[in-house]
Amino acid sequence: MNEEALSVNEEFQSTNEELLASKEELQSLNEELTALNGQLQETLERQRTTSSDLQNVLYSTDVATLFLDTELKIRFFTPATRALFNVIPSDVGRPLSDLNSLAADEALIRDIESVLANQAALEREIEARGGAWYLRRILPYRTQDGGVDGVVITFVDVTERRRAADALETARREAELANSAKSRFLAAASHDLRQPLQSLVLLQGLLAKVTQGEKAERLIKRLDETISAMSGMLNALLDINQIEAGTIKAEVATFPVNDLLDRMREELTYHARGKKLSLSVIPCSLSVESDPRLLEQMLRNLISNALKYTPRGRVLVGCRRHGPWLRLEVWDTGIGIPETELRAIFDEYHQLHNAARERNLGLGLGLSIVQRLGLLLDHPVHVRSRPDHGSVFSIDVKLAPRAPERRVASLPAPLPGKDAGSRKAAVLVIEDDPDVRSLLELLLTTEGHAVTMAPDGDSAVAMVERSAIRPELILADYNLPNGMTGLETASRLRARLGRRIPVVIVTGDISTIALRDFAGQDCVQLNKPVKADELTHIIQGLLCAQPLPVAPGVASPGAEHAPAASPTIFVVDDDDHVRQGMRSVLEEDGRTVEDFNSCEAFIEAFGAGRAGCLLVDAYLPGMKGLELLKRLQGSSHDMAAIMITGNSDVRMAVEAMKAGAFDFIEKPVGRRELLACVKQALDHAENAQARPVWHAAAAAQLSSLTHRQREILDLVLAGHPSKNIAADLGISQRTVENHRAAIMKKTGAKSLPALARIALAAAWTGAGERFS
Repeated sequence: MNEEALSVNEEFQSTNEELLASKEELQSLNEELTALNGQLQETLERQRTTSSDLQNVLYSTDVATLFLDTELKIRFFTPATRALFNVIPSDVGRPLSDLNSLAADEALIRDIESVLANQAALEREIEARGGAWYLRRILPYRTQDGGVDGVVITFVDVTERRRAADALETARREAELANSAKSRFLAAASHDLRQPLQSLVLLQGLLAKVTQGEKAERLIKRLDETISAMSGMLNALLDINQIEAGTIKAEVATFPVNDLLDRMREELTYHARGKKLSLSVIPCSLSVESDPRLLEQMLRNLISNALKYTPRGRVLVGCRRHGPWLRLEVWDTGIGIPETELRAIFDEYHQLHNAARERNLGLGLGLSIVQRLGLLLDHPVHVRSRPDHGSVFSIDVKLAPRAPERRVASLPAPLPGKDAGSRKAAVLVIEDDPDVRSLLELLLTTEGHAVTMAPDGDSAVAMVERSAIRPELILADYNLPNGMTGLETASRLRARLGRRIPVVIVTGDISTIALRDFAGQDCVQLNKPVKADELTHIIQGLLCAQPLPVAPGVASPGAEHAPAASPTIFVVDDDDHVRQGMRSVLEEDGRTVEDFNSCEAFIEAFGAGRAGCLLVDAYLPGMKGLELLKRLQGSSHDMAAIMITGNSDVRMAVEAMKAGAFDFIEKPVGRRELLACVKQALDHAENAQARPVWHAAAAAQLSSLTHRQREILDLVLAGHPSKNIAADLGISQRTVENHRAAIMKKTGAKSLPALARIALAAAWTGAGERFS
């Protein structure tokens, strides 16, 4: 029994020890749970704080925000959202489509579905009913595992930005209207002022011829100076208007810069001496690439400006090499320009030291014209100056290669001087102003010309039609009454007379329409007021350049150069003026011409086996020019053909040449271009033996092109613009332009039609004598 008690006691003791150990473990576990509970409370408190902060931030911002799940049910929204939707807290969990939108946003649901499908953000500007504008942005709501669990939509108020943009656009339109009104005002004011000024100039010229005595001559000279100042101001306005109208086009050529410097020296030395200044022009043996006329105008303006603002000392003109550029510099010892004004002096009508607006200092347009022409020609203009010491203006011009290319343009030859042979002629004057008309009659009669006067175009045409006159030169005002301009009258008279007699158009109209009408016209344009000596000098030069009149039945001097059996030139164009104008030019060159107003009329009159050259307009009523070429190509006719169009269409040019056209030229076509093109087409048609050589030469020209350049050439000839070519080939537009320039240089082509002709010739298979 005692032993059993001892055994039980031992068991109790062991159990007690186990209980004590378990107690200690429970106490330790309790301590750990207490610590974890504290950490959990801290984490929950931080989460509550973060959630509260996030909610406060979203509720404090004025950006309306909507959070939708993948079923487009609302999970969260900010108070600012109420400006766009009728939403309340109980709407959480409802579909967005149940809410009434306060904005014109019909594309919202469609855009949300697009974002969920494409997982790409999308934004759009929308207008609320109250006139406010919002930038609505939809972004996919991404989870930590990369999934998309809905969308977040924000609405940012851009009303002020939108209003500012609208105000800016309104201001831009108003500025354009004001600029257009200014141009119209300048055109109208210029024309109205030039008419009486022209009478004054002619009267001064006539007085100068008959006035005797030192005092009278001095007064006439003062009058001439006053008129010259007025004319200079009007001409400056004319230059600005031409630049703004976009009618000035650069014709870049390679020429010796010394030719320009010599003219400046001869022209302006007299003016420098009149102000007791020294003008030095340093010769230069280099050649440059520029438009000779526009560069001359820029340099003349700079030198004239230097002479105006140099009270004493000298003006120096010279050149410096500057890398690939030649810098033309004009130095003066004048009044100088403050550094703060170096930019402003290029603004229109901005002048320094001329608060009284003295007329002999001009209008302040000279430097503005220089800068605008510099931008047009890509000739940077620079200036540096020190007040009371002088200024230096410079123009950077591209240097020509050391082996200069053949000049593509040249300066006009000087008109015959006073010592040249004098020609008397029958001159038809068309002028509606009675004062100007009578003074012109007096001036030209004094010069020995037989003068006939007409007040408008209709009267002039009527006199020629009834054979009352047969003028050798036409002098006409541009703006004439009764709906026909001087240009249109001259064109009708030339067509009626059957020859291209010289035409001088005098105008005071500087409107955009007038300036564009003169572009490409075969006439001499003079801006009113034109001086009497200048007018008679130009008339004499035009008459001396013309062949002497011949009696009926006597061969024209130019006819001896035409072949004995000259092929017929067929002109097909629906425009009577164009058709008659081409006929006159070709007949004057000794060609036999037949003209038709449609392709159908040509086909009806054309006989098989006739040799000649076809000049056909691309776009005609009825049968088109291209269709006529294809029809001739499919028949037995082998005629040289030239396609003429008013649209620059490369694809049309390629199609025309594939159909057998030798060339593709654009209207307006100049006299020289037309005659040269016809001669080349006839030579090519007659010299069949040389065609394989020509094709081989064309193939050789294209063989130097790289693979990329051939790709670009194909796309260019297919009519694609550089922007599309760049996108198709995955390269920059600048790279495409560089390749196009390299193609033109390697092939020697001067135009896209010429490039098309070379490319098609290179593709000749030898199976026939047409392009493949």
